[in-house]
Amino acid sequence: MTSELLDQALLDLALIEEATKKSGLVWVRGAEAPAARALWHVWHVWHEGAVCLVGDGPDEQPLPGLTAGGFAEVTVRGKDKGGRLVSWQATVSEPAPGSPEWEAAVAELKGKRLNAPDSEEMPARWARECRVLRLVPTGSVAPLPTGSLAQRPVPTPATTRKPVPAALPRLLTRRRKKK
Repeated sequence: MTSELLDQALLDLALIEEATKKSGLVWVRGAEAPAARALWHVWHVWHEGAVCLVGDGPDEQPLPGLTAGGFAEVTVRGKDKGGRLVSWQATVSEPAPGSPEWEAAVAELKGKRLNAPDSEEMPARWARECRVLRLVPTGSVAPLPTGSLAQRPVPTPATTRKPVPAALPRLLTRRRKKK
């Protein structure tokens, strides 16, 4: 490997790490994701050179298409505007519950998990009911897309609300009388 290629690989890894550490949310596309919903937004932590995720259990985020030994594409958003900063390829691994790698990832994830119904029992519940995954960068940054990546919304039975009642704007803008 030439010096220039090595320097570029190190710069790519530094960009991946710095952007991913600062972003609380990433979009992930697993190699085996369903076609209807290829990109999923997930919360994560950056730990020991990888994105760590927990999900696929009750009260946790879905992780479709992410299988141990497979590949994933990770897209990191900017914290200030929420736009795409960098996309990169990763290998997916699933450490065995109770292994040192699993314990280290869970310790980091537990500290970042918001609104957990059972904060002290989380690691045991994750070991029983969920999957903890590590997405390790392969080292290369994908080029940013040139066109729009807009997709149709996922079909849903939800509907928009009915028209606003005519009197509501007057009620909302009416000032309170001083006492």
